[in-house]
Amino acid sequence: MERFKPSAPLFSSMLDSATGAGAAASASPSPSAAPARPPLKPIPEDALIVLPLRDAVVFPNTVVPLLVGRALSQAAVQEAVRQEKPVGALLQSKADVDDPRPDELHWVGTSVAVMRYLTAPDGTHHLVGRGVRRFRVLQFLEGWPFPVAQVQYIDDPARGDPEIEGRARALKDRAMQTLQLLPQVPAEMSAALQALEQPAQLADAVCSVLDIPVAEKQSLLETFDLKSRLDRLLAAVTHRLEVLKVSRDVADRTRESLGDVNRKHLLREQMRVIQKELGEDDENSAEIAELDAAIAEAGMPDDVEKAARKELKRLERMPEAAAEHSMVRTYLEWLTELPWRNPEPAGIDIPEARRILDADHFGLEKIKRRILEHLAVHKLNPNGRSPILCFAGPPGVGKTSLGQSIAKATGRAFQRVSLGGVHDESEIRGHRRTYIGALPGNIVQALRKAGTRHTLIMLDEIDKLGAGGVHGDPAAALLEVLDPEQNNSFRDTYLAVPYDLSKVMFVCTANMLDTIPGPLRDRMEVIQLPGYTNQEKLEIARRYLLPRQLAAAGLTEAQCRVTDAALAAIVADYTREAGVRNLEREVGSVCRHVAVRVAEGSVTAMTVDAADLPAVLGPKRFEPEVAMRAGIPGVATGLAWTPVGGEILFIEAARTAGSGRLILTGQLGDVMKESVQAALSLVKGRAGALGIAAEALDRADVHVHVPAGATPKDGPSAGVAMFVALTSLLSGRPVRADVAMTGEISLRGLVLPVGGIKEKVLAALRAGIKTVMLPARNRRDLEDIPEEARAQLEFVWLERVDEAVALALEPAVAVMQEEAAA
Repeated sequence: MERFKPSAPLFSSMLDSATGAGAAASASPSPSAAPARPPLKPIPEDALIVLPLRDAVVFPNTVVPLLVGRALSQAAVQEAVRQEKPVGALLQSKADVDDPRPDELHWVGTSVAVMRYLTAPDGTHHLVGRGVRRFRVLQFLEGWPFPVAQVQYIDDPARGDPEIEGRARALKDRAMQTLQLLPQVPAEMSAALQALEQPAQLADAVCSVLDIPVAEKQSLLETFDLKSRLDRLLAAVTHRLEVLKVSRDVADRTRESLGDVNRKHLLREQMRVIQKELGEDDENSAEIAELDAAIAEAGMPDDVEKAARKELKRLERMPEAAAEHSMVRTYLEWLTELPWRNPEPAGIDIPEARRILDADHFGLEKIKRRILEHLAVHKLNPNGRSPILCFAGPPGVGKTSLGQSIAKATGRAFQRVSLGGVHDESEIRGHRRTYIGALPGNIVQALRKAGTRHTLIMLDEIDKLGAGGVHGDPAAALLEVLDPEQNNSFRDTYLAVPYDLSKVMFVCTANMLDTIPGPLRDRMEVIQLPGYTNQEKLEIARRYLLPRQLAAAGLTEAQCRVTDAALAAIVADYTREAGVRNLEREVGSVCRHVAVRVAEGSVTAMTVDAADLPAVLGPKRFEPEVAMRAGIPGVATGLAWTPVGGEILFIEAARTAGSGRLILTGQLGDVMKESVQAALSLVKGRAGALGIAAEALDRADVHVHVPAGATPKDGPSAGVAMFVALTSLLSGRPVRADVAMTGEISLRGLVLPVGGIKEKVLAALRAGIKTVMLPARNRRDLEDIPEEARAQLEFVWLERVDEAVALALEPAVAVMQEEAAA
């Protein structure tokens, strides 16, 4: 509420207690002891030293304290004190300017006589001054380090004009009435105002204490005509007087209606009366009407609309200042903005969907076929409940982009919800509305953002959900979302009403399936995306990655040409991954190298061949490690599965004099340690058949090491490789360099099936392996391996470990045989 502000500067008796009504600057103050400087020339009689003010206006016949912060202003005031001259206070047109120019100052101000100038203990400079006369700047003068202006003084007329006297009397009356309505006004204030007889002094005193903006005060200072100034002051004081009267009436009526109600209820009732007086009830009514219309148009089910209208009635009866008002309004906005109507069934064009999938992704024929089957079922049975697809595979194989292609093929909106690291059930189901800042879960938020239930929501990284704890289990919350039998009545905790998710298509992605809880995995159909062959990567780089990186670098195909040989070299020598993310980064590095050359003008176009890559990407990062380990007894090449694709695994065995101990290194897990123990027992049991002296094992320690010791390794699939490595060591027969193997073994010598066959085979192909030995019971996985990989590799299907030894070991040389016998 605007009102007069009792101001100490109006009374000379309160000067010493004033702490500041305005500020000349906000810069750091200079030290109190200024360095000695030569005396300046005198200021002319018709000139004033200018003191710029940021947010204060000084009126004649008023006493004001000022904080002098700028070093230039301090020097100006000190020089005025030395020459016993007043300073000219001018308001800046922009308060944030530290060193205002003449055109950034108002040219009408007040001359201020310096009554006291002192430096506080904290180093700040303070000025207590008295406004003397109005002036108008004629021109600014040069020759001083601070602004000096030639001025013309403007004096108010003497008493004698009846119209001015009448306006002054009216102004004094209204000012006195205003003071009576203000609480805790000192008696000295009323006495001082009553003692003023001169109209000009009265007007300046009221201007100085009136609570109005600084710009309006400056406008009053520039109103030279006293009659006009009094008229404006009368209007301003009358307005504030009316506001105070209304406030007093509101307080009286509220007090009568409520009696002894506590202060909080009193304030709320006052707010309602104030809103009624100001006509703000109309705005509240308009808001209620708008929400009512939104509920009617939302197309909610009957039970949901009933709950919404119940909350709307509560909101209508609730005061706007109540804490629950905004919570209920936000809840109704969420209800009305969600898509409730069933989407119109959109036709699915299967040939167009096939074209989109082929255009967006190279290879992945089995995955594309399953997606087309999924879409065909949706087309023939729109109301059917098809399973939830889950794309599982290493990073960079195209899981997310497949979801985007499905959305494009079906004409659905696409929304992605990242589940990595989510450990709170409320992220899925939403918070209770009683909590501050409560929101619905990510599923409902995604649908509100999409604006339609004809949406494909991709639940990304579902295998990285946080474990359940005190905040609930997010994986358990997803069960209702992904279960086709239940999600037609999904209940978000924030909404507290059922919501039909059956028209939403859900697609999940994961890197590995082991961390997905069984009940959640049971609700999804898993489609594996194991990785790409080198030839597939070459095609992907040529068709998708290179054009995308050329556009990102601002190049055209004419300016940058990367040959197929260069792309093939990048695939083979600079990347070794199941997906294509690192491949895209390396292609981007090549494009940026060309962009630098083109931007600096050294070339207009450039062709990058395989021979140019070392100068661009550095030396080769990957060499064929298999060849380097060839010909050494005790070294076998195994195959391993990891969440980021398949890898080759070298098993190294060494023998030293000892007591028959088995030493294991390389961060092996419990299962892999057991595989080594089983392999050693199997070798000892078949020592005679393998040409190994059994008594020699009792006088030697066997050390098995799996390199890359910083990486934990576990799993039973290295059993065959362990057996072959130990047999090679003890028999002195080296393992063929072009052979890799995988499979679990039993103490009877059987080779048992393992998982991840496709990933392991692709890893062997990337490493230059020619022959891959696999368990015979994994022959069913052969159709998952790309035709290109099958054509380049020879597959050996193992029933027993003897077959692996016969194929993988080379004949031992004489020296090796002697060492083995010893």
